[in-house]
Amino acid sequence: MALAISMMVSCSVKPGPGRVRVEGGWIQGTVSEDMVTYKGIPFAAPPVGNLRWKAPQPVKRWRGLRETTQFAKNPVQATDDMNSISEDCLYLNVWTPAKSAEDKLPVMVWIYGGGFAGGATSYYDGEALARKGVILVSIAYRVGYLGFLAHPELSAEAGGVSGNYGLLDQIAALKWVQNNIAEFGGDPDNVTIFGESAGGISVSMLCASPLAKGLFRRAISESGGSFGPYRRKSFPGENMKTLEMAEADGISYAGSLGAGSLKELRGLDMSAFARPYNATGGAWPIIDGYVIPDDQHKLYEAGNYNDVDILVGYNSDEGASFSFIKDPKKHMADVSSRFGRYAFMLLQAYPIGGSTVLKSGRDLMRDAAFGWHTWAWACLQSETGKSNVWLYYFDQHEDYPEDSVQYRTASPHGQEVAYVFQDAEVRYPGDEELISLMGDYWTNFAKTGNPNGEGLPEWPAFTADSHQSMYLTGTGSHAGAVPDEESLKVLDEYFAWRRTDAGADWANK
Repeated sequence: MALAISMMVSCSVKPGPGRVRVEGGWIQGTVSEDMVTYKGIPFAAPPVGNLRWKAPQPVKRWRGLRETTQFAKNPVQATDDMNSISEDCLYLNVWTPAKSAEDKLPVMVWIYGGGFAGGATSYYDGEALARKGVILVSIAYRVGYLGFLAHPELSAEAGGVSGNYGLLDQIAALKWVQNNIAEFGGDPDNVTIFGESAGGISVSMLCASPLAKGLFRRAISESGGSFGPYRRKSFPGENMKTLEMAEADGISYAGSLGAGSLKELRGLDMSAFARPYNATGGAWPIIDGYVIPDDQHKLYEAGNYNDVDILVGYNSDEGASFSFIKDPKKHMADVSSRFGRYAFMLLQAYPIGGSTVLKSGRDLMRDAAFGWHTWAWACLQSETGKSNVWLYYFDQHEDYPEDSVQYRTASPHGQEVAYVFQDAEVRYPGDEELISLMGDYWTNFAKTGNPNGEGLPEWPAFTADSHQSMYLTGTGSHAGAVPDEESLKVLDEYFAWRRTDAGADWANK
């Protein structure tokens, strides 16, 4: 199979199977019977040298035919293999089953997770999902302090703002998709962005960013959302900082590297940024007034966001990856330290006692970091928007008896990704059916804005009048009430208080 592209060609390149002309020049993909795969397509200039900590610049043109058959190196991050990473990392990949450029297939753009500290497109194979009738694109972005460093000198250099370079990379990649995906048989007017964890949070932020307006039509967030207010000390679910806070952290971070100026920072070897985080503050997107104009909850309350169809959800035991507390006294002390005057109410909403402390701590962590943000997103958009809203709850695991220790283990953070990409190892009852089901739901949504289809369990929309969630499980996926919604409402009261002057003063003193 080959894409038949009608266009002027240079004398050095002739049309052929898997050859496409994009911004920058001609590329050659890998052709199979029902798929053409392109790996390592540059969508921006390498952000190296003086382009370190600058918004992505236009891609550099090349002559002749560029082979795009291998993933590019991963963005700079903590690793034992320095040969696997590079600052020259702004590349994307395309899997297309289109027979011609006129097919106009829906497009799904994957944004990887990794806590904004790591991640790479090479971890994901889009071929199986693309076979369900979509074009799959995966995009890279800068992570860690190379992707999210704010600093007064950087802000001065860029007209008063710095810090969200990784998000700007994502926006640049989406612009590339708009300008080029038709050549692969895709429809630029039917683009769905989707991601998990930091990728899902990125999806949430892109939905709130005026810079991303018009670049996509639908959005899927798996364990994402960013609706908490800013806070000087970060907690899961309260990660956002103001530009001023982030600049102060940036000065401290530069000092930890022995760099007293931007010139010295740009002179450091890449390896200086391939270290684990330290106590000077994390690298995370910030409220900069430019990419992210304000507290996202306030933006949605005012209707200031990109009103697109959304499919959002989280897993039943997200907290298993982040909460390891077994001592009830320490758990209560930690809840008090983070939640202040709302600690008592949250300990009632997520009660502990004897052997339940581990489960209760995980559930509170799940909802404070993921569940509330997803639920709040669905609530706000169903109240202020016009587009479709769909909510899910992923809960696939061994069916243990209630009196067993294993019963307390459900679906941890990230488990659903393999099901979405159609490559989950079959381990639990109903896995094969659930893999197919989720692939159908996700691609149906990308095609029409509605996950439902013939032969699938009915997934009701989430509306302001009817808070329904789709329970995705191998033992019988079904619709039902939002899990633990009464507990989520207590968290909602906490976050509402945090957005008051008194709550902000308490958290940032």
